[in-house]
Order: sequence, then C-alpha cells, then structure tokens
Amino acid sequence: MRLSTVDLQKRLNPEKPKGLPMGLAILIAWLAGAIFIFALAPYGIWPVALVSPAILYALLMPEMTGRRAFIIGQAYGTGLWCVGAFWLYTSIHVYGATPAWLALIMIALMGLGMGLFHGLLALVFNRMVGKQPLAFAALWVLQEWMKTWLFTGFPWLFVGYAFTEQDWLSSLAPVAGVFAVSFVAILLAASTVELLRRRGGYMVVTAALLVVSVSLWLINPQWTKPKGTPDLSVSLIQGNIPQDLKWLTEYQVETLKIYATLTRTEWGRDIVLWPESSIPMFQTEAVGFINEMVKMAKETDTTWVTGIPYKDEAAFDASTDKYPPFYNSVVALGAQAEGLYKKQRLVPFGEYIPFEGLLDILPNLAGSQDIMSYSRGSDQQSPLRVRGHNLGAAICYEVAYPDTTRKNAIGTDFLLTISNDAWFGTSAGPLQHLQMVQMRALENGRWFMRATNTGVTAIIDHKGRIVERAPQFERTVLRGDVQARVGNTPFMRFGNYPILLIIALLLLLSYLGKRETPRGRSVS
Repeated sequence: MRLSTVDLQKRLNPEKPKGLPMGLAILIAWLAGAIFIFALAPYGIWPVALVSPAILYALLMPEMTGRRAFIIGQAYGTGLWCVGAFWLYTSIHVYGATPAWLALIMIALMGLGMGLFHGLLALVFNRMVGKQPLAFAALWVLQEWMKTWLFTGFPWLFVGYAFTEQDWLSSLAPVAGVFAVSFVAILLAASTVELLRRRGGYMVVTAALLVVSVSLWLINPQWTKPKGTPDLSVSLIQGNIPQDLKWLTEYQVETLKIYATLTRTEWGRDIVLWPESSIPMFQTEAVGFINEMVKMAKETDTTWVTGIPYKDEAAFDASTDKYPPFYNSVVALGAQAEGLYKKQRLVPFGEYIPFEGLLDILPNLAGSQDIMSYSRGSDQQSPLRVRGHNLGAAICYEVAYPDTTRKNAIGTDFLLTISNDAWFGTSAGPLQHLQMVQMRALENGRWFMRATNTGVTAIIDHKGRIVERAPQFERTVLRGDVQARVGNTPFMRFGNYPILLIIALLLLLSYLGKRETPRGRSVS
C-alpha cells in the first residue's frame, strides 16, 4: 500500500489530541452533566438546560480520538444520571433495606450504564458525522428517543422537560412532542457555542426555528376545543399512607378505613379518584369493601375510580400456569362508569423480573420458582367510560413514555394518572414526575387528573398548567373541576415520526458531508 507524504508525516509524527488535559475534561464533563438537575423541577432554572449540553458540545469540538470523545461523553452521562436520578437512593436504601454503601454503588452502576447513551453520542459525533450543531442536536434527540424503548426504556431527564412552562419553546410540544422541544433547545445551545467561536451561520437556522415556536406561542392555535358539556367536579383523594406500612397485611384494613373516611364528604361529586393501589389487595380479596363503596357511589350519583391490583382468574389455566395473571390496574365503578385499564409499562425489578424465563434453566437459584411478576396490559385497551366521556389512563411510571400516553389519549376527552411516589420520599423524583405529566397534557391537549398516595396530587389543564395542587405528605382531598375536550393535536396524529424523520435526514446529510470532506479537515 502506497502512502502519501501527508499520511507518512501523520504516522511518523502523530498529532496529540487538542483541547483540555484529559483529567480536567472528564471532570468538567461530569460536572456539566451533574448540574443539569437544576434545570428540572423543583428548581426550574431552565437556562441550565442550555448551558449543560453546551459545555459538552464545546468539549467535543477539538480534534480528538474516538476513545477520548467516548470517555468525555460517558463522564457527562454518568454525572447526569448519578445526580439527576439520585432519588432512586430513597427507594433502594430507605424502603428497599439495602445498605447505604451498596445503594450508592448501585446508583453509580446505574449512572455508568445510562451514561453509555451520551458516550455513544459523543463517539458518533466525533467519528461519523460533521461536528456541527445540527448533527449534535439530532444525535441528542436520537439518544433520548432510544431511552423510551431500548431494554424496556428509562425515559427520564429529557432536555425538553426543562421548558414545560416556557411557552416560547414548549409551544412545539403539541406539534411534535417533547423531542421537538429538546431538539431546538440543544440546537440553540450548540449554535451559541459556535457563535462564540465566531461561526454564526447555524444561529440563522436556530433563529428560524425559534421564530416558529414563538409564533405558535403568540398565535396560540387551539388544537383541541371544549366538548361543550359542563365541567366535571372531581375529588382526588391523597391517603398519605407510609410506604413501609402500605403493603403490610395487618395494615390493609386501616388503609381502606383511611380512604373511606376521606371520601365520606366527597360522595355527590361527579368523580372521586383514588391513587395507585389504594386498595392494597386483589379485587377478589376486597369484594365486601368494594361493594360498599359502589353502593355509596350509585346512591349519590358519583363515579368512583380507583387503583387496585387485579387478578384475572378467568385467564388461569391450572395445567400450564403457576398462578393467575395479575395486573396493576385502575377501574371505574359506581354511577355512569365502566371499564378496567391494565398497566402496559411495568417497572423493571419493581413490578416484573426482566428475562424471568431464564430463571427456569437455573435450578439452583434459591426461590426462583416463587418469583411473581405483574403481567403487561395490552396496548389495544379501550378507554374507561365515565359519565358519558372517554377517560384515558396512565399508571405511575408509564406516563413518562410519550408515545404510550399519546396512544392512550386518542379518542378520549380527558386523562388521568395515578401513582405512588412515596417510594421516593422528599427527593426531586415526584416533582420531576409531575413535570412529565404537564408535558403529556400539553402534547395531547387534554386535562389531566393526577391522584397520588403522598403527592404530588394535582389537576393540570390542556396547556400543561397546574390548576390545583395538594401539598405533599398530607392526608387530604383535592377538589376541582376538569374540562372535557375533543380534537387531536398534530402530535396525537403523527407521534414522533416527524421529528425522527428530520433527525434521520440531518444525520444522513451530515454523514455524507463528512465523507466528502478532504482528510484532515472537519465540517464545522
């Protein structure tokens, strides 16, 4: 193989990677990822959502090896997840009885694993596409989208959530979802870096997209409209049951008494909503209590909606099944009500064991035969019927999935989500969770009722604004009104396909442009 003079010189005198010393670059990248949490609830300092990725972009711009780029991206992602998802420590250590040192190791391992998304982003950005803002923003959205499905997904800490209440940018959410908001935000961050480097061409593209989003905000198109029926009066019951008592057999009756007592003054409202698993036993074990509540609901013309574990004994086949399938569910009962929704997106290791079937080939694994997991609900479920309306449901963790919530919202008049965030104590987790519900309401143009065990219980309108909110960690009732709406937002019609198509085209063009660039030069 013949070598050119330029190639020979590069081999004899290889260039050292440019930029900061490796150790310093890793530290800065980790800190840049760690500070991102301040962009989200409860802090809400949205400019941090621009500064944090802008730092990563700047660190990746000098010429460097793929290995260096990967390590810098990995450091950023590890900082992002170790700090941004540290609320998991409460559930692992406090309620999971895991020693503190082991819980910290588990958080660190989780951070390393989830950090791979940004590590691979940095590697591809450095080696396969032109190093410019459009490619960077496209790769960022790609890795966020992958977190919604790869290995069951963990769709948390998206940049777009930082702008949930910033109308000048969140106006894109009903059009193309949270990923469109993330795309423009990342493009703005990277283009600002280029502007500081006296390369302002990409700011023109960014400005054009910002004009679109600001115009949508000012024009305020009504993607959905009121159904024309009176608003429904609702009471959301927050039992504030301590997590360490919630599932104790000896506390089950006390739990039912608490919810029945809180509801005593609410019969006569249009809807009474109880949180996730507020009845902490299968429906077959609480027949008497359920019948009593249904009787009260019918006598007062009230729709009663509650979370409950549902055992499907009709689907049990003793010859093939170890036990009947059971579901984390929400059921509509009482006056003018019918329907059962079974949770589709289950929490790994919390509600089911991933790859559980593999345990069958490990006969020496103690207790493997006693492992029981919730079953997944179908993705083709009918909405609940409530007082002549279709009511879409999302249980806890699955409201974090934009496309799952979108599908559940189609053909509905309003939405509910029930949760038990007591697992996460006073951490930022429940508040980040609430912020996601706000984004889902905005994307789908629907009002949301959110009933939780310890908070945050809230009523959210079709613009993602919190209309009513109950204090956390109090045994209380949140009263308010909910508006039924009809019509579909563009996001409801097309989902993530438009933004995914855009980023695919951008990455393809950037890849082809890099291939056509003479060796030794980069597209910037």
